[in-house]
Order: sequence, then structure tokens, then C-alpha cells
Amino acid sequence: MSHAVFDSAAQPVARPTPIPLRELLPWVVFGGLLFLLALYFVGAEEGATSIVPGMYVHEFVHDGRHLLGFPCH
Repeated sequence: MSHAVFDSAAQPVARPTPIPLRELLPWVVFGGLLFLLALYFVGAEEGATSIVPGMYVHEFVHDGRHLLGFPCH
């Protein structure tokens, strides 16, 4: 009968490699722009600053405005 000896020191440890900032930065900028666009439509898309005419966007994000604490009426 043969007994296999497992030497944990001989096995390389797999470590995750960090993502370089150069590869991560475009995604962070993209996510930030999406966040600002969503924040604009939820928080400020009505009245004099309105990009879309009418009340369509306001009614679409109405509950989100209340959930996030934006006053709307």
C-alpha cells in the first residue's frame, strides 16, 4: 500500500492579480456618467431645465423621486 504525501509548501498559491488602473478607469468613468445621467433624470428633469418636453420622464421616475427623497410636488 502506497501513501501519497501532500506537501502544501510545494504547491504554488493562486493569488488574484490586481486590475491595472489603466483598464479600470474607463469603466469607472462610464459608470459615473451613467450615475449622473440617472441622477439628472430622477432629480432634475422637469420645469425650466427639462430636456424632454412634457411630463413623460417625470411620471416615469415619479416613485423613484419619492424613494430617494427628491421633492417633486
